[in-house]
Amino acid sequence: MTVAELLAARAADDRPGLSCADDGRRWSWREVVAESAARAAWMAARRPGERPLHVGVLLDNVPELVFLICGAALSGNVVVALNPTRSAAELAGDACRADCDLVVHQAEYATLAQGTAVRTRGFADRTREVVALEEHERAVAEFAGANPPKADLDAATLMMLIFTSGTSGRPRAVRVTHRKIVVPGESLGGRLLTPEDVVYCPMPLFHSGAIMAALAPALVAGAELVVRSRFSASGLLPDVRAHGCTYLHYVGKALSYVVATPPRPDDADNPLKIAFGNEAAPLEQQAFAERFGCFVIDAYGSTETAISFSPDPLGPPGALGRLADGVKVLNPETGEECPPARFDEAGRLTNADEAIGELVNTTGEGLFDGYYNEDAPDRVRDGMFWSGDHVYRDENGYAFFAGRAADRLRVDGENFGAVQVERVLAEFPGVRQLAVFGVPDAASGDQVMAALVTETGEFDPGAFAAFLKGRDDLGPKWPPRYVRVARELPATPSNKILKRALARDGWRTDDPVWWRPGRDLAYRRMTAEDAAALAAEFRRRGRQHLLEGSA
Repeated sequence: MTVAELLAARAADDRPGLSCADDGRRWSWREVVAESAARAAWMAARRPGERPLHVGVLLDNVPELVFLICGAALSGNVVVALNPTRSAAELAGDACRADCDLVVHQAEYATLAQGTAVRTRGFADRTREVVALEEHERAVAEFAGANPPKADLDAATLMMLIFTSGTSGRPRAVRVTHRKIVVPGESLGGRLLTPEDVVYCPMPLFHSGAIMAALAPALVAGAELVVRSRFSASGLLPDVRAHGCTYLHYVGKALSYVVATPPRPDDADNPLKIAFGNEAAPLEQQAFAERFGCFVIDAYGSTETAISFSPDPLGPPGALGRLADGVKVLNPETGEECPPARFDEAGRLTNADEAIGELVNTTGEGLFDGYYNEDAPDRVRDGMFWSGDHVYRDENGYAFFAGRAADRLRVDGENFGAVQVERVLAEFPGVRQLAVFGVPDAASGDQVMAALVTETGEFDPGAFAAFLKGRDDLGPKWPPRYVRVARELPATPSNKILKRALARDGWRTDDPVWWRPGRDLAYRRMTAEDAAALAAEFRRRGRQHLLEGSA
């Protein structure tokens, strides 16, 4: 099927379809389809010849974004999900690589949007219009009541571009086709939802998770979708109660942020039945489920969607799920399958060096339809998809996440490449050699760590923080959490830095390490007491296995 066919099935549905938690506006599914048809007609009128119109969006979770996505589905045009947490320089390149014809933006993203109109070196000149949201809404109002244009659509038709980052450090646009949305929508919507359910979506729709695990299943099931412009830990339970939400989509640390809010005796008095997402720590999953009286399903997935798991509630704690047929753990250097993990009496992994490998779909590319205008040699080799994610498996085939390849980081739900950060830090005065890599976060995902060799052997944390604050090409998630200052960095005979060794050591090294415990760009020397407290936090959250097998 296509997303257009799913929308057509809702065209006469007068049950609730979309609600905005920010202002209380509400649309039936019939009205959602009508609004989407107006956007489809608007896109068709602006289509540049035979090529689909590419509409870049710098929008939070506002209803207009849902209408534009559905309008693209009806018309054969493309929504480019630009990420407002990227730096201005990154966004300019993103818009060029994705062939954006225009960019629709909210007021708070006006400066970022204007930057996308600037000519970017290395790309052909293209007229790129920048349109404020209010102006855009006036333009599409002229198409109210229009029927969707006739379009030649099938499951392989491109519908969205969503950016991610690979090991090269440069963000790439993943091709999101109709099938890439329909398949997870049918799987989740068919198994977990009914038309009477209400889906709460506070996670950004410029990420694939919210598209595939919130919007798609709601559309398939005919359940109401409730969007919140930005996630709020303190506002989640009030929203769930006010809108009768039975299903929540989350990513990463979202559950831990909610669990950290002050508990109330009536927390379990709510309609929530299921929280579905990925990358929540096992103890956060348990704490959220117990406190709010719901079932938490923590799945594995990526924007490429070449590999997926069906979590097994009866499986071992912390497992991603059982490996599917053709999905294996391979040694990225030899291509051979890694042996099962071995554990000691305390449950600690004892053969990390041989058991941890890369998660690979050996049978093909799954739902991965490629990157836009790019090959993927780092992901697709010899007909197999290499995820870049490191896991190990037990003797029963259950897989456990062990971190990401050193050049690929995910911080607070944001993906980016280490090379992007390295290019910025390389301009810090006095740096002779550096490497940026990911280390585990105690709650979810990664944290950024940098290893530096300076010309003097000294490190000025104040000057480093001031340098970071003065960079407009530094993404908000990029400043290192930890900075290791070394005399030399481990390297191969060909002088390539061994990031795997640096990531294995992390902050557990004899070299001096500076870190910033809070959100401010304020670094201080890490002490033994700091390291012990951090290790205890990993144990408390059930993620101590991420530190095993390392220094």
